[in-house]
Amino acid sequence: MMQNGYLELKLSWQLFEKTPETLTEHERGRLLAVAAEQQAIEQCILASAEAAYVVVVGRTLSTRLAEIRKRYTSEEEFAQDLERIGMGEVGLARAVERDLRVDAVLEKVASSAAPVSAVDAEIFYCLHPEAFDRPESRRLRHILLTSSNTGKRARAFAQLETFRPSLTDAGKFGEMALRHSHCPTATEGGKLGVVKRGQLYPELEPAAFALAEGEVSRVLESPIGLHILRCDEILPGGLMPFVEVREKVIEHLSEQRRRKTQREWIKRRQLLRAGS
Repeated sequence: MMQNGYLELKLSWQLFEKTPETLTEHERGRLLAVAAEQQAIEQCILASAEAAYVVVVGRTLSTRLAEIRKRYTSEEEFAQDLERIGMGEVGLARAVERDLRVDAVLEKVASSAAPVSAVDAEIFYCLHPEAFDRPESRRLRHILLTSSNTGKRARAFAQLETFRPSLTDAGKFGEMALRHSHCPTATEGGKLGVVKRGQLYPELEPAAFALAEGEVSRVLESPIGLHILRCDEILPGGLMPFVEVREKVIEHLSEQRRRKTQREWIKRRQLLRAGS
């Protein structure tokens, strides 16, 4: 009963990021199905030889319990949730310790996965070029002037038009952004950083991606005001070099192997239990 209550509490946060009593009927049905499956898997894991010598360190348990408490806005809300699922703090600690033992066993099993070599990573890179196709991007700056009425908009437009001829120089653009821009980026010289397609307002994107390096846009209008954009650098798209992505590919493949090793080990354990 206690373990079921803890699983309910844990999965409610993991699956829906809310407390169990706030779940809809559909969400609760899914939670109960996942909980039943997970409980069966955990029983199988903890009955294994690998679990026999696993010990949970007190500090690790305290940290996990503290993380659970932080999900609540108050101690009262935390206590009410425990009471609702029929679990006291001692019972919660035991359930969490059990959870940590499961994690430790799975980590031990995953550690037996074969390591991923640079050759493995390069083969994956060659077989999946679409995963490493970097879109063209731009390093941009902007000056933003907001306006609350038609008269102020006209003055802001005229002010930006006055600025434009001197803004091809990056230093001058930064100075003018610091002095006049209404955007928080003003303190950074108007820097928007590296921008990909789809990250700007639709009213700004066509002009931004038509600019040459060092070129300044005409005055543009978006839902938040009037802008002038400057392209500091064009970062070409295309296939990222293998050396640039090698470590991330190794990390990705390593995690895949770890999870596959865990799944296969659990499946073998389940077949053994079913046949006994």
